[in-house]
Amino acid sequence: MKVEELNVDQVIGKVGKILREQDRKKGVLMHSFQKIQEDYGYLPGDVLGQLAKKLSLPLAEVYSVASFYKQFHFSPRGKKVVRVCMGTACHVRGARNVLDALQNEFGVRDGETTPDLAMTLETVGCVGCCGLAPVATVNEDVIGDINKKKLNDLIKSVKED
Repeated sequence: MKVEELNVDQVIGKVGKILREQDRKKGVLMHSFQKIQEDYGYLPGDVLGQLAKKLSLPLAEVYSVASFYKQFHFSPRGKKVVRVCMGTACHVRGARNVLDALQNEFGVRDGETTPDLAMTLETVGCVGCCGLAPVATVNEDVIGDINKKKLNDLIKSVKED
């Protein structure tokens, strides 16, 4: 076939069909991840494997998409998710001490969950409450101006549940 005989519209049409099919599959991924995490609390590997087969996508691609978004997790999460702000204002006002105390008390590091699933510890870049630095959140509750008493209360509240 000569290059001049190539029907550009046909080629674009075929490529468009392929892209649309792949885009549809990828579009389904996000909704699937959300539903799976809603049901399980995280994205179990065997369930992602089933999803990849169902969508005829490579498992590596499914993991690639899921791992791109911080909202998706690949292991069970704690009942309480404690996030310590490490932004500039919090850092300057002692966030590292808060993080260190929580790590020492619960024996977990940033991104880890306690074996009893009571707590997941995370750091974040900014909570948006710089005037209350240092700040941490426990699930949706914001704790600001963390001092020794507030830190002890936070630890106690995680242990109680």
